[in-house]
Amino acid sequence: MFLDSFFDRVYRLVKKIPRGKVASYGQIAWMLDSPRAARQVGWAMRRSPKGLPWQRVVRADGSIAVGVDGGVCRALLEAEGVLFLPDGRVDMRACRWNGKG
Repeated sequence: MFLDSFFDRVYRLVKKIPRGKVASYGQIAWMLDSPRAARQVGWAMRRSPKGLPWQRVVRADGSIAVGVDGGVCRALLEAEGVLFLPDGRVDMRACRWNGKG
């Protein structure tokens, strides 16, 4: 049951990430008072419900996680105005969600 309730908490938080912003797996874990649960956040995202803005969750360095269709993810993020660095990673300084708004 822990994972189910944790997954629900992840989904509620991810729904709050506004267009044009991103959060890392570790950041979400930290915001849920589970700072060592970044991998569990990843598991939750693999099973995310339809309609969840999954593309707004990236790795801490701004790269798109392995196993995710990077082209689709990047296109969705670009359509939201997310900035990318020349090496293809999200510009985390410009686009990291601060947990507000």
